[in-house]
Amino acid sequence: MAAHIALIAHDNKKDALVNFVQQHKSLFSSYDLIATGQTGQLIKNKTGLAVETVLPGPLGGDTQIAAQIIDGTIAAVIFLIDPLYAQPHEPDLRTLLRLCEAYNVPLAINLATAKAVIKLLGKTKTAHLIFNPVAGQGNVERELDLIKEHLQSEINLKVTFTSAEVNVTDQAKEIVKRIRHANEQSDGEGDSFIIASGGDGTVSGVAAALINTGIPLGIIPRGTANAFSVALGIPTQIAGACQTINRGITKVVDTALCNDIPMLLLAGVGFEAEMVEKADRELKNNLGVMAYIFAGIQQAREQELFEAHIEIDSETTTMDASAITIANAAPPTSVFAQGAGQVSFTDGLLDITVASSQTALQGLQVVTNLFTSALSKNPSDNENVLHLYGESIKVTTSPPQKIVVDGEIIGTTPVEVKCLPKSLNIFAPVENS
Repeated sequence: MAAHIALIAHDNKKDALVNFVQQHKSLFSSYDLIATGQTGQLIKNKTGLAVETVLPGPLGGDTQIAAQIIDGTIAAVIFLIDPLYAQPHEPDLRTLLRLCEAYNVPLAINLATAKAVIKLLGKTKTAHLIFNPVAGQGNVERELDLIKEHLQSEINLKVTFTSAEVNVTDQAKEIVKRIRHANEQSDGEGDSFIIASGGDGTVSGVAAALINTGIPLGIIPRGTANAFSVALGIPTQIAGACQTINRGITKVVDTALCNDIPMLLLAGVGFEAEMVEKADRELKNNLGVMAYIFAGIQQAREQELFEAHIEIDSETTTMDASAITIANAAPPTSVFAQGAGQVSFTDGLLDITVASSQTALQGLQVVTNLFTSALSKNPSDNENVLHLYGESIKVTTSPPQKIVVDGEIIGTTPVEVKCLPKSLNIFAPVENS
């Protein structure tokens, strides 16, 4: 569903329209509002809502709204008319009536029909799409159009673009505040939710704001690896991901905190962190997901053993390691997380895989063995691989090792990870629900 409500009123009805918007502020705050000049300004002043103002009615504001009806961006029109004392210069109902009929847009002309329209709109789910315009390698405009095409017939879609200047988690937290405020005003739980569209960094950043809120997260993956989507079985094609959201089936999954940073997927110490750092943006742009394989081959030649002190649920072990991976969820392609053959994201536990290969050849054997484990979903039987479980883990190393969390380097050891059971509500495919 289109995200705009158009508001127009004859002079004698402006106060009535302003008061109506104020009375139903919670619902109107879920939509983008557009209004003719003076009407829009009055609504802004009275309600504090953001309103896009077009020209005053006598100067063609109603025609500008008519053009947006044709463009398909208007969900409903509320045009309070004065049937007895309307002036010749005031907007004419006939053009808007004809277009609303032609384009199947609800039109209210008095307070009674306005109440009916907002009752209809109140039953429509609102989704806040946080869209990363620099993710992936596709045509961004076409991808956004595809998302709108698949979702807007079912959902009131409001789009927020990420930018380098604003932290995506902060953007999501602001939307969470608006959703909660709207729910409080409506005395209900509401149907609003958030969709993240981008790579794993965008998804992780948005999810961080939704942990333990109960607000569902939809995911439309458009990144290089899309590891979280693959781990949860969410389609990596836009049409399939949108279909998953439209079905409305949700699943509650675990998340984790790594050095107090929200974590969806995994933390890598040693090999994986170095590999991710080598697979920089330029390499990913040139090679796509193959960038990680290329970087992994490079790192296998360079990786050295380090001493690791591993404390799991208060029990400490010391060993030599070349890679330590602490996973909440992981796709099969996250090879160094596959000590158990698969990673559960609903068991309330972290999967810990420790590799201790000393040579490049041993490293290759470990990778091959773990990849086979992932395909067969059976635990690794390689003598250089150790697999453990725990609700929490702390790792210190000598010398210090780099740490990667959900694809981002966050510093060096020590590292502490704690599972947050059943803390994130996501839209999931039927087979994983």
